[in-house]
Amino acid sequence: MNIYVGNLNYNVREADLQQTLEDYGTVSSVKVIMDRETGKSKGFGFVEMGNDAEAAKAIAELNGAEYEGRAMVVKEARPKF
Repeated sequence: MNIYVGNLNYNVREADLQQTLEDYGTVSSVKVIMDRETGKSKGFGFVEMGNDAEAAKAIAELNGAEYEGRAMVVKEARPKF
């Protein structure tokens, strides 16, 4: 399952996000979206987890949770069109 993680502190890096979500299961990939011009985080990213049950638990427990001083938005990512 692909998970959208938003409202991240701009200092959060991919390794930080991966470590947080690994508490819930195996993480396949992590991508924090960066601004092309400034190289700074845009404050959101995507996490791919292979097991849907683990991903659902991570979404349920982390959505709204405070992380690095901000309440995260965690939900299943919608596919691009």
